[in-house]
Amino acid sequence: MIDGDLAPVRVADAITTRSLGRAYVFLPTCASTNDEAAARAAAGADQGLLVVSDEQSAGRGRRGRTWHSPAGENLYLSLLLRPAVPAHRIAPLTLVAGAALARALMALGFSPRLKWPNDVLLDGPEGLRKVAGILTEMATEGRRVRHAVLGIGINVNARAFPGELAERATSLRHLRGAAVDRVNVLATFLGAFEPLYDDFVASGPGAGLRAWQDFALFGQACWVQSGARRTEGIAESVDEHGALLIRTGDGKLVAIHAGEVNWQKTR
Repeated sequence: MIDGDLAPVRVADAITTRSLGRAYVFLPTCASTNDEAAARAAAGADQGLLVVSDEQSAGRGRRGRTWHSPAGENLYLSLLLRPAVPAHRIAPLTLVAGAALARALMALGFSPRLKWPNDVLLDGPEGLRKVAGILTEMATEGRRVRHAVLGIGINVNARAFPGELAERATSLRHLRGAAVDRVNVLATFLGAFEPLYDDFVASGPGAGLRAWQDFALFGQACWVQSGARRTEGIAESVDEHGALLIRTGDGKLVAIHAGEVNWQKTR
């Protein structure tokens, strides 16, 4: 790590956004950037606040999983958003963010793929492995979104992963063979996300979902466990709500709104 590489002055000089990330909080360490952003949201912070930490002691992903968050290597960021949309329309925001991150990584010279609903993968000598994950959490008042916190973890310069992660995860550094500037990754993502987010609020998720599908792993045999229900088939697309559409063996198209997707092959 270059000392001070995530310092506010570096970030301010690098980002090109109109509003997202202009208010910036850097924490050398914290439990979770999502929790930090949510606390500031409850205290009245404006939309666009960006919270970044050099490490997390309790970083988390979907379904309560722990997000490996060592110091000095990767990006752990949370964006505070206050979209003027009904709460039932917020679900596709995770896919919109995934599309933006995929566009950013492509601009940086990588070849990303997206696994529904929140995984960003990169292809390397070992096959497709996870390089980033997205966790969207929100607070509501009745049917209105009070705020949403978009949390993203990106394996930028990790050299090794513990336990079973060693077989599933990768990093930008691992594939490039050299250190990658974390601020450049951050600024490129923010620049890709802001226009998609603006369009999401103004016109709905259509443009963002089309962008997500540009990178999606479709045509893959998969099965999804959602509670006691198991659905098997071929992943074909996503609908206007961001649900995964699976074509089952009897020809039916089933919409999956939540659950764990398991691909039977990933190449």
